[in-house]
Amino acid sequence: MRTYEIAVIPGDGIGKEVVPASLEVLNTIADVHGGIRFSFTQFPWNCDYYLEHGTMMPDDGLEILKHFEAVFLGAVGDPARVPDHVSLWGLLIKIRREFEQVINIRPAKLIKGIASPLVNPNDFDLIVVRENSEGEYSEIGGRIHRDADEIVVQNAVFTRKATERAIRFAFELAKKRRKHVTSATKSNGIVHTMPFWDQVFQEVAGDYPDIATASYHIDALSAFFVTSPQRFDVIVASNLFGDILTDLGAAIMGSIGIAPAANINLNGKYPSMFEPVHGSAPDIYGRGIANPIGQIWTAKMMLDHFGQDELGALLLDVVEEVTNDGIKTPDVGGTATTIEVTKEICRRLSEKS
Repeated sequence: MRTYEIAVIPGDGIGKEVVPASLEVLNTIADVHGGIRFSFTQFPWNCDYYLEHGTMMPDDGLEILKHFEAVFLGAVGDPARVPDHVSLWGLLIKIRREFEQVINIRPAKLIKGIASPLVNPNDFDLIVVRENSEGEYSEIGGRIHRDADEIVVQNAVFTRKATERAIRFAFELAKKRRKHVTSATKSNGIVHTMPFWDQVFQEVAGDYPDIATASYHIDALSAFFVTSPQRFDVIVASNLFGDILTDLGAAIMGSIGIAPAANINLNGKYPSMFEPVHGSAPDIYGRGIANPIGQIWTAKMMLDHFGQDELGALLLDVVEEVTNDGIKTPDVGGTATTIEVTKEICRRLSEKS
């Protein structure tokens, strides 16, 4: 019996609703299909913790987390009480950076039973590989002077190591999919970093002669996500471009509430972290209508990361069976509650034993 040790951080808002739902689903998979178990250790690190302690996590938080096999995160943020840059950089981004989670991957596909806002979505199925450690989200910069003389500088940092690492990861992923990689660039307007990105992309592509490639400026690429998303397989992008594209990917699926993500550590020193794309959604917290699918699909990505691909595929198939039968939360046109969707997914998983 294989037991996976998982650190669980429900976080803020609906994270405290969809994380328990996902843990119930994971335990159902373990109970019904055997061979694995999960040991969950929960941590109350969120904006409430910050207001009480003045920090989003304790000083030894990372030391505690590093001994787990994965971090399963719900959502971070309570902007009415804690500024976003404080909550995000004090927990989510702190874990990403210090645990060297250098790759972020986010799939988007047409889910059965969930209407895309696109008139003709053409059954798209794509995945964005986002460089997760530097780029436009560098901390280098600052502010000087005040009032009319104030100057703000934010530097984007692109290293060959990180750029090549993300692009090569995308090509390796494409080998397992439909053998096509698209690069997101903006070399006609950003005259230093993006031509460098293009250069490295072409160099890496030379090592994969069997993989077809394309390169689009980010503005055109965003338009193609709307007009013809079915053309894409694997897209590789810088930190900012990948972030924007994946929210758009969630939108064309029909709801940001169903979009998953994984932050991957490649060197084995630290755990990877799994979190949905959606935020804490304080406007619907406590109403019992939060969509659990983003968090459950994130659990599927964690299963894949552990090498449990068959169980991961089974989970997503069952999710699509449930949505296709109309058991959905209001954000995707249904009337079901968070608990009702979760219970139905668990029931059908149990039936497939």
